[in-house]
Amino acid sequence: MRLSTVKIAGRTTWGVIEGETFRDAGAALAGRYVDLKAAITANLADVAEAATSAAATPISEVEWLPVVPNPDKILCVGLNYEMHRRETGRTEVENPTIFSRYANSQTGHLAPIIRPKVSTHLDFEGELAVIIGKPGRYISRGEAMSHVAGYACYNDGSIRDFQYHTHQFTPGKNFPDTGAFGPWMMTPDELGPLADLRLQTRLNGHVVQDATFAQMIFDIARQIEYCSSFTRLEAGDVIVSGTPGGVGAKRTPPLWMKAGDIVEVEIDKLGTLQNSIVDEIR
Repeated sequence: MRLSTVKIAGRTTWGVIEGETFRDAGAALAGRYVDLKAAITANLADVAEAATSAAATPISEVEWLPVVPNPDKILCVGLNYEMHRRETGRTEVENPTIFSRYANSQTGHLAPIIRPKVSTHLDFEGELAVIIGKPGRYISRGEAMSHVAGYACYNDGSIRDFQYHTHQFTPGKNFPDTGAFGPWMMTPDELGPLADLRLQTRLNGHVVQDATFAQMIFDIARQIEYCSSFTRLEAGDVIVSGTPGGVGAKRTPPLWMKAGDIVEVEIDKLGTLQNSIVDEIR
Protein backbone atom coordinates (compact mmCIF):
# COMPACT_ATOMS: atom_id res chain seq x y z
CA MET A 1 0.00 0.00 0.00
CA ARG A 2 1.15 3.53 -0.81
CA LEU A 3 0.25 6.31 1.62
CA SER A 4 0.75 10.04 1.25
CA THR A 5 -0.11 13.44 2.70
CA VAL A 6 -1.46 15.98 0.23
CA LYS A 7 -3.49 19.13 -0.23
CA ILE A 8 -6.66 19.10 -2.30
CA ALA A 9 -8.10 22.53 -3.07
CA GLY A 10 -6.17 23.95 -0.13
CA ARG A 11 -7.30 21.28 2.35
CA THR A 12 -4.63 19.05 3.92
CA THR A 13 -5.48 15.37 4.10
CA TRP A 14 -3.88 11.94 3.79
CA GLY A 15 -4.76 8.78 1.98
CA VAL A 16 -3.94 5.86 -0.25
CA ILE A 17 -2.48 6.00 -3.76
CA GLU A 18 -4.05 3.50 -6.17
CA GLY A 19 -2.49 3.82 -9.61
CA GLU A 20 -3.16 7.39 -10.72
CA THR A 21 -5.82 7.98 -8.05
CA PHE A 22 -5.66 9.40 -4.54
CA ARG A 23 -8.20 7.93 -2.10
CA ASP A 24 -9.02 10.37 0.69
CA ALA A 25 -8.75 8.11 3.74
CA GLY A 26 -8.16 11.19 5.87
CA ALA A 27 -11.70 12.39 5.23
CA ALA A 28 -13.18 8.89 5.55
CA LEU A 29 -11.47 8.31 8.92
CA ALA A 30 -11.57 11.89 10.21
CA GLY A 31 -13.14 10.84 13.49
CA ARG A 32 -10.34 8.36 14.22
CA TYR A 33 -7.04 9.70 12.89
CA VAL A 34 -6.07 13.34 12.65
CA ASP A 35 -3.23 12.72 10.20
CA LEU A 36 -1.06 10.07 8.59
CA LYS A 37 1.26 9.95 11.59
CA ALA A 38 -1.67 8.87 13.74
CA ALA A 39 -2.94 6.41 11.13
CA ILE A 40 0.28 4.44 10.68
CA THR A 41 0.12 3.30 14.30
CA ALA A 42 -3.17 1.57 13.52
CA ASN A 43 -4.09 -1.55 11.64
CA LEU A 44 -3.31 -0.48 8.08
CA ALA A 45 -5.71 -3.12 6.81
CA ASP A 46 -8.48 -0.95 8.26
CA VAL A 47 -7.05 2.05 6.43
CA ALA A 48 -7.00 0.09 3.16
CA GLU A 49 -10.59 -0.97 3.68
CA ALA A 50 -11.74 2.57 4.38
CA ALA A 51 -9.92 3.80 1.29
CA THR A 52 -11.93 1.55 -1.03
CA SER A 53 -15.00 3.75 -0.54
CA ALA A 54 -13.18 7.04 0.07
CA ALA A 55 -13.49 9.98 -2.31
CA ALA A 56 -11.18 9.69 -5.32
CA THR A 57 -9.06 12.46 -6.85
CA PRO A 58 -6.62 12.12 -9.77
CA ILE A 59 -3.08 12.47 -8.44
CA SER A 60 -2.51 15.14 -11.09
CA GLU A 61 -4.83 17.37 -9.03
CA VAL A 62 -3.18 16.99 -5.62
CA GLU A 63 -0.40 19.07 -4.09
CA TRP A 64 2.15 16.74 -2.55
CA LEU A 65 3.32 17.44 1.00
CA PRO A 66 6.13 15.67 2.88
CA VAL A 67 4.90 12.14 3.51
CA VAL A 68 4.92 12.72 7.27
CA PRO A 69 4.88 16.52 7.67
CA ASN A 70 5.05 16.44 11.47
CA PRO A 71 7.40 13.69 12.67
CA ASP A 72 8.48 13.85 16.28
CA LYS A 73 12.04 13.56 14.98
CA ILE A 74 14.03 13.01 11.81
CA LEU A 75 17.27 11.12 12.39
CA CYS A 76 19.73 11.17 9.50
CA VAL A 77 22.55 8.68 9.01
CA GLY A 78 25.80 10.08 7.63
CA LEU A 79 28.61 8.35 5.74
CA ASN A 80 26.70 5.10 5.38
CA TYR A 81 28.04 3.93 1.99
CA GLU A 82 31.70 3.01 1.59
CA MET A 83 32.16 5.06 -1.58
CA HIS A 84 30.77 8.14 0.18
CA ARG A 85 32.92 7.54 3.25
CA ARG A 86 36.02 7.33 1.07
CA GLU A 87 35.21 10.42 -0.99
CA THR A 88 34.85 12.43 2.24
CA GLY A 89 38.11 11.09 3.69
CA ARG A 90 36.39 10.03 6.92
CA THR A 91 37.72 7.13 8.98
CA GLU A 92 35.84 3.87 9.52
CA VAL A 93 33.62 3.82 12.60
CA GLU A 94 31.94 1.12 14.66
CA ASN A 95 28.59 2.90 15.03
CA PRO A 96 26.38 4.96 12.71
CA THR A 97 26.93 8.70 12.44
CA ILE A 98 23.66 10.41 13.39
CA PHE A 99 22.46 13.99 13.01
CA SER A 100 19.02 15.58 13.10
CA ARG A 101 16.82 17.38 10.63
CA TYR A 102 13.84 19.48 11.68
CA ALA A 103 10.34 18.89 10.36
CA ASN A 104 10.01 22.44 9.01
CA SER A 105 13.02 21.93 6.74
CA GLN A 106 11.07 19.46 4.61
CA THR A 107 9.23 19.85 1.32
CA GLY A 108 7.13 17.58 -0.87
CA HIS A 109 7.28 15.94 -4.29
CA LEU A 110 7.11 18.44 -7.19
CA ALA A 111 7.56 21.32 -4.74
CA PRO A 112 10.69 23.44 -5.09
CA ILE A 113 13.86 22.92 -3.12
CA ILE A 114 14.98 26.40 -2.15
CA ARG A 115 18.59 27.50 -2.51
CA PRO A 116 19.04 30.04 0.32
CA LYS A 117 20.30 33.53 -0.38
CA VAL A 118 23.29 33.04 1.96
CA SER A 119 24.86 30.19 -0.06
CA THR A 120 25.38 28.78 -3.54
CA HIS A 121 26.61 25.41 -2.19
CA LEU A 122 23.37 23.43 -2.45
CA ASP A 123 24.08 19.71 -2.81
CA PHE A 124 21.92 16.65 -3.56
CA GLU A 125 21.76 13.51 -1.42
CA GLY A 126 19.41 10.79 -2.62
CA GLU A 127 18.39 8.47 0.20
CA LEU A 128 15.90 5.89 1.47
CA ALA A 129 13.67 7.14 4.28
CA VAL A 130 12.39 4.67 6.87
CA ILE A 131 9.12 5.55 8.61
CA ILE A 132 8.65 4.08 12.07
CA GLY A 133 5.25 2.57 12.79
CA LYS A 134 5.64 1.01 16.22
CA PRO A 135 7.26 2.93 19.09
CA GLY A 136 10.14 1.41 20.99
CA ARG A 137 13.28 1.81 23.02
CA TYR A 138 16.27 -0.57 23.06
CA ILE A 139 14.96 -2.36 19.98
CA SER A 140 17.05 -5.40 19.02
CA ARG A 141 18.22 -6.00 15.48
CA GLY A 142 16.04 -9.09 15.37
CA GLU A 143 12.93 -7.07 16.19
CA ALA A 144 13.85 -3.89 14.33
CA MET A 145 12.07 -4.48 11.04
CA SER A 146 8.75 -5.12 12.80
CA HIS A 147 8.88 -1.45 13.84
CA VAL A 148 8.91 -0.21 10.21
CA ALA A 149 5.68 1.18 8.79
CA GLY A 150 7.09 1.94 5.36
CA TYR A 151 9.72 3.47 3.11
CA ALA A 152 9.96 6.57 0.93
CA CYS A 153 12.37 8.48 -1.27
CA TYR A 154 14.25 11.35 0.33
CA ASN A 155 16.59 14.07 -0.92
CA ASP A 156 18.59 15.15 2.13
CA GLY A 157 19.66 18.44 0.54
CA SER A 158 22.74 20.04 2.08
CA ILE A 159 23.98 23.61 2.30
CA ARG A 160 27.62 22.50 2.31
CA ASP A 161 29.42 25.64 3.42
CA PHE A 162 27.18 25.89 6.49
CA GLN A 163 27.60 22.16 7.11
CA TYR A 164 31.38 22.62 7.09
CA HIS A 165 31.49 25.64 9.40
CA THR A 166 32.39 23.22 12.22
CA HIS A 167 32.59 19.45 12.72
CA GLN A 168 28.82 19.01 13.09
CA PHE A 169 26.19 18.87 10.35
CA THR A 170 23.07 20.50 11.81
CA PRO A 171 23.04 24.03 10.28
CA GLY A 172 23.66 22.83 6.73
CA LYS A 173 20.87 20.28 6.99
CA ASN A 174 18.05 22.46 8.27
CA PHE A 175 17.45 25.32 5.88
CA PRO A 176 13.73 25.57 4.98
CA ASP A 177 12.51 23.52 2.03
CA THR A 178 15.75 21.58 1.48
CA GLY A 179 14.72 18.08 2.60
CA ALA A 180 12.42 16.59 -0.04
CA PHE A 181 10.28 13.63 1.13
CA GLY A 182 7.88 11.71 -1.09
CA PRO A 183 5.81 11.28 -3.12
CA TRP A 184 4.49 8.50 -0.83
CA MET A 185 5.52 5.82 1.60
CA MET A 186 5.18 2.18 0.65
CA THR A 187 4.50 -0.53 3.19
CA PRO A 188 7.15 -3.26 3.57
CA ASP A 189 4.84 -6.03 2.33
CA GLU A 190 4.54 -4.27 -1.04
CA LEU A 191 8.14 -3.12 -1.41
CA GLY A 192 9.67 -6.45 -0.40
CA PRO A 193 13.37 -7.10 0.38
CA LEU A 194 15.57 -4.02 0.29
CA ALA A 195 19.09 -5.27 -0.41
CA ASP A 196 18.95 -5.53 -4.20
CA LEU A 197 16.89 -2.40 -4.79
CA ARG A 198 18.73 0.36 -6.62
CA LEU A 199 18.78 4.07 -5.76
CA GLN A 200 19.59 6.64 -8.43
CA THR A 201 19.87 10.39 -8.13
CA ARG A 202 19.63 12.35 -11.39
CA LEU A 203 20.38 16.02 -11.94
CA ASN A 204 18.86 17.40 -15.14
CA GLY A 205 18.55 13.84 -16.40
CA HIS A 206 22.16 12.84 -15.72
CA VAL A 207 22.85 10.08 -13.19
CA VAL A 208 24.95 11.48 -10.34
CA GLN A 209 24.44 8.73 -7.72
CA ASP A 210 23.83 5.02 -8.28
CA ALA A 211 23.92 2.28 -5.63
CA THR A 212 22.04 -0.63 -4.11
CA PHE A 213 21.02 -0.85 -0.48
CA ALA A 214 23.24 -3.89 -0.06
CA GLN A 215 26.12 -1.39 -0.15
CA MET A 216 25.07 0.27 3.10
CA ILE A 217 27.66 0.03 5.87
CA PHE A 218 24.95 -0.12 8.56
CA ASP A 219 21.73 -1.77 7.41
CA ILE A 220 18.27 -0.58 8.43
CA ALA A 221 17.97 -2.98 11.35
CA ARG A 222 21.28 -1.76 12.79
CA GLN A 223 20.19 1.88 12.36
CA ILE A 224 16.96 1.23 14.26
CA GLU A 225 18.80 -0.67 16.97
CA TYR A 226 21.34 2.12 17.42
CA CYS A 227 18.91 5.04 17.27
CA SER A 228 16.55 3.40 19.75
CA SER A 229 19.43 2.94 22.19
CA PHE A 230 19.69 6.72 22.76
CA THR A 231 16.12 7.88 22.07
CA ARG A 232 12.65 6.40 22.12
CA LEU A 233 11.46 5.97 18.56
CA GLU A 234 7.87 7.10 18.05
CA ALA A 235 5.35 6.30 15.38
CA GLY A 236 5.90 8.65 12.46
CA ASP A 237 9.59 9.19 13.20
CA VAL A 238 11.79 9.15 10.12
CA ILE A 239 15.25 7.66 9.75
CA VAL A 240 16.99 8.94 6.61
CA SER A 241 19.40 6.12 5.96
CA GLY A 242 22.41 7.68 4.22
CA THR A 243 23.51 8.71 0.75
CA PRO A 244 25.80 6.92 -1.74
CA GLY A 245 28.96 8.38 -3.20
CA GLY A 246 28.88 10.95 -5.97
CA VAL A 247 27.75 14.02 -4.05
CA GLY A 248 28.37 17.33 -5.74
CA ALA A 249 30.76 18.62 -3.08
CA LYS A 250 33.33 15.90 -3.83
CA ARG A 251 33.41 16.35 -7.60
CA THR A 252 36.05 18.29 -9.53
CA PRO A 253 34.87 20.94 -10.02
CA PRO A 254 32.07 20.78 -7.41
CA LEU A 255 28.58 20.30 -8.82
CA TRP A 256 26.13 22.56 -7.01
CA MET A 257 22.41 22.68 -7.72
CA LYS A 258 21.16 26.00 -9.04
CA ALA A 259 17.90 27.67 -9.95
CA GLY A 260 16.20 25.93 -12.87
CA ASP A 261 17.72 22.50 -12.17
CA ILE A 262 15.55 19.41 -11.83
CA VAL A 263 16.66 16.76 -9.33
CA GLU A 264 15.17 13.26 -9.09
CA VAL A 265 15.63 10.47 -6.58
CA GLU A 266 14.39 7.11 -7.87
CA ILE A 267 14.25 3.84 -5.95
CA ASP A 268 13.31 0.57 -7.65
CA LYS A 269 9.64 -0.33 -7.11
CA LEU A 270 9.16 2.58 -4.72
CA GLY A 271 8.90 5.50 -7.13
CA THR A 272 10.54 8.79 -8.08
CA LEU A 273 10.79 11.99 -6.07
CA GLN A 274 11.21 15.06 -8.28
CA ASN A 275 11.92 18.66 -7.35
CA SER A 276 12.94 21.84 -9.10
CA ILE A 277 15.50 24.22 -7.64
CA VAL A 278 14.58 27.85 -7.03
CA ASP A 279 16.46 30.70 -5.41
CA GLU A 280 15.19 32.16 -2.17
CA ILE A 281 13.60 35.55 -2.74
CA ARG A 282 16.18 38.11 -1.74
